[in-house]
Amino acid sequence: MKKILVTGANGQLGSELNVLSQNYSQFEWIFTDRTELDLCDLEKIASKLSNINPQFIINCAAHTAVDKAESEFELADVLNHQAVAIMAKWSEINGSKLIHISTDYVFDGTVATALDESVPTKPINVYGVTKLAGEKACLEENPTAIIVRTSWVYSSFGANFVKTMSRLMQERDSLNVVNDQIGSPTYAADLAQAIMTIITHDHWQSGIYNFSNEGEISWYEFALMIQEIGGFDCVINGIPSSGYPTPAKRPQYSLLDKTKIKKTFDVVVPDYKESLVRCIELLKRD
Repeated sequence: MKKILVTGANGQLGSELNVLSQNYSQFEWIFTDRTELDLCDLEKIASKLSNINPQFIINCAAHTAVDKAESEFELADVLNHQAVAIMAKWSEINGSKLIHISTDYVFDGTVATALDESVPTKPINVYGVTKLAGEKACLEENPTAIIVRTSWVYSSFGANFVKTMSRLMQERDSLNVVNDQIGSPTYAADLAQAIMTIITHDHWQSGIYNFSNEGEISWYEFALMIQEIGGFDCVINGIPSSGYPTPAKRPQYSLLDKTKIKKTFDVVVPDYKESLVRCIELLKRD
């Protein structure tokens, strides 16, 4: 029985893969967080991987606190870059297939068309810089690896925009939400399914792929849709990014073109609204 190792098991994507694993009992699943596989301990990563000896690695672990990364470059670089290089090298030497999760933040957000995988990268914050370094190291150390870039991830697990907005809309009379950053949300459950579609596909085709849900919206429009689906009674005001300064700059436009992943692996990409309905229904049940 082939083993699938999932790093970052307690994050949004790791948690969704854990739920989905019940549908893929042909694999032995190993879910690790920092207690079982500490990616900050670079010296021990390779030996830990050898002990587990997985045939597939899904690397969901990352330093994803975008604003905190601005003052934590070394930690972000260890998790998002150096640890990835070690995993990639181990997987190349040991014939293991690696799927590494990356981000739309490798782009500067100045191109106002859907971005395909060939668009030049130019990150504008530490998170994006370290994630891009991780991508490059991944493909240098293991040319057969697959990198999946995603954006605006949310889930019924963990902390994210959908859960925060749902809570605030019940606590406050009005909210201000940025209306000039454009992209598309990603329901982590859909990303988990896309990953398993790749793993169980007849052909393994290495390289970089984009995945997010369908739709082109701002954070403000996303908040309005959360309000509508959730039935929340709260006034939502759209404001420019300049009205909500953050330590890290964000790309203004980072809509991902999903043509390549659809054609290569027959991945189905749901519309963001139908996925948001599914997630909010789960949250209401909980």
